[in-house]
Amino acid sequence: MKEILIPALILGGLGLFFGALLAFAGIIFKVKKDERIQLIEETLPGANCGGCGFSGCGGYAEAIVSGEAPCNLCAVGGAEVAKYISEVMGVQSEFVKKYAYLHCTGGAYQRYVYEGIEDCTYANNLAGGRKSCTYGCLGLGSCAKACPVGAIDVIEGVPTVNKNKCTGCGVCKRTCPRGLFEIMPESTKIIVKCSSHDKTIDMKNSCPDGCIACRKCERGCPEDAIKVIDNLARIDYDKCVHCGNCVENCPKKIISYIE
Repeated sequence: MKEILIPALILGGLGLFFGALLAFAGIIFKVKKDERIQLIEETLPGANCGGCGFSGCGGYAEAIVSGEAPCNLCAVGGAEVAKYISEVMGVQSEFVKKYAYLHCTGGAYQRYVYEGIEDCTYANNLAGGRKSCTYGCLGLGSCAKACPVGAIDVIEGVPTVNKNKCTGCGVCKRTCPRGLFEIMPESTKIIVKCSSHDKTIDMKNSCPDGCIACRKCERGCPEDAIKVIDNLARIDYDKCVHCGNCVENCPKKIISYIE
């Protein structure tokens, strides 16, 4: 009996000793979590959309407290959340409302009838998609399905963003296999509705609405705010004063005012 009882007591005693030692070490070496992280995380909407560039709301909260991120990156929370976080951090920051804009008219010719999975990524992997323009929108609505706030409707094969619903989270941009969406401030007034870098002759054969790199927009801009780079007109919004010259001069009307 003693041969069993004594080893059991010894082992039990050692277990209690090491358990108490670990508990004591946990208290001594405990890393205190900044209370501001919890306050900020509770304020964030919990969408975990990744629009801020961090791995979910928790990651963003930690980045703010550590000084790695500003207080105004949460597109879903908007100005109210940015204001509260700024108060918690004791800083001033201004929230800039942003929206998603599509750089395509969706007007490219169709090469074949696609009858596969209604998903743009799958369609893009099938011989580069059903459209003759390898840069343009495939029109299957993966962006609309992924939008967490239902701000995108596919109308006649073209994704249309509802600015009254859009939060600028960027999910559509990350979902689109061709990266046709751009997240820009609501102050943006003019946009180039094309993403093709094809040469003029190839563009004419693939899409009736695409940029033909004629440079009329470039020559007519008084602020030198638009350049044709790699066969595509690009606007420098830091220089653009929204005078509308490029809109009027574009023969294809793919440079237009945002409705």
